[in-house]
Amino acid sequence: MKTTSLLLISSVLLLSACATTTKDSLSGVNRSQFMMLPANEVDQMSAQSYQQTLDTAKTNKTLNIDKAMLSRVTTISNRLIAQVAVFRPDAVQWDWEVNVEKNDALNAFCMPGGKIMVFSGLVEKINATDDEIAAVIGHEIAHALREHGRERMSQAYVQQHGIQALIALIGGGSTGALIGQGAQMGSKLFFSLPNGREQERESDRIGLELAARAGYNPNAAVTLWQKMGAQSKSAPPEFFSTHPANENRINDLRALAPKMMPLYKAAKI
Repeated sequence: MKTTSLLLISSVLLLSACATTTKDSLSGVNRSQFMMLPANEVDQMSAQSYQQTLDTAKTNKTLNIDKAMLSRVTTISNRLIAQVAVFRPDAVQWDWEVNVEKNDALNAFCMPGGKIMVFSGLVEKINATDDEIAAVIGHEIAHALREHGRERMSQAYVQQHGIQALIALIGGGSTGALIGQGAQMGSKLFFSLPNGREQERESDRIGLELAARAGYNPNAAVTLWQKMGAQSKSAPPEFFSTHPANENRINDLRALAPKMMPLYKAAKI
């Protein structure tokens, strides 16, 4: 009886865990995702990781020291954030935050719940235009909207601990235990492990649409990755450890850009 009940609970949870996190749009992203970890728990884990990042930057006196760059990045981010309701209306209510760290790495990220960090090297080393910065941040916001971090954590937790352990944590209401076990894994997944190829493709597509709707030229995504590719000839940028780039990706973006141009032109009127 106990085994039967466990199988029934497992089946119900597995079925309820499969859903898409964003509304269908011009970008055509509507894949069903495996989302077994509760969203609020993942948001708490990511908030902790983000705060640790801020604390370290403050200690190193590298947080938001370039006020002009901070203003530029914040302005671009806010224009993108203003368009997120197209993909998921609840994201408008997220506690969005934008920061810039003085760091030579070519990197940026948006944590679950809307916590954005851009490293100065990403702007300075490739002499990024506003359109190119929008392409990067739009891509990162797309990861957050699609909750790719939560998806990877759900998959990793089941792989590492098994479905029964996850059911016990969720069914037993052991929030503290879940956060405690997930905090270290969360940091690793948010910052270290690469997104899957399909997740990257989704973020490319949504990010391109997000930028176009905000009035940024979608063709900039192509020039951005070309510049990033040029930087990788000597030593691969840190950004490539979690965001693989290749000719196929650039070709996909180049093919998709014309589809987004009407949105860009409408936003510029």
